[in-house]
Amino acid sequence: MAWIYLALAGLFEIGWPVGFKLSQQPAYKVWGIAAAVLSMGLSGWLLWLAQREIPIGTAYAVWTGIGGAGTFLIGVLFFGDSASLARYLGVALIVGGVITLKLAH
Repeated sequence: MAWIYLALAGLFEIGWPVGFKLSQQPAYKVWGIAAAVLSMGLSGWLLWLAQREIPIGTAYAVWTGIGGAGTFLIGVLFFGDSASLARYLGVALIVGGVITLKLAH
């Protein structure tokens, strides 16, 4: 169950930078900030639950890896962030590291 909590924590970790990005548009200012704050709270709580069984270093690395890679992909797909082979390679390395941490646990 701890790995499910950690995966969900990572997904909510994506929510707060996306919420802040949306809040830069006047029509979404309040909703974007609210989504960011809610995502932060849920992400932190789920990370706390996961750390009851998963070592802190592994949990934190996986949490930030999911958040970083997911936010990168959202930025490219929905916000027009630049995408290059090198940037995709960097994200692939993050994902590979997360998978390695899971397998080594």
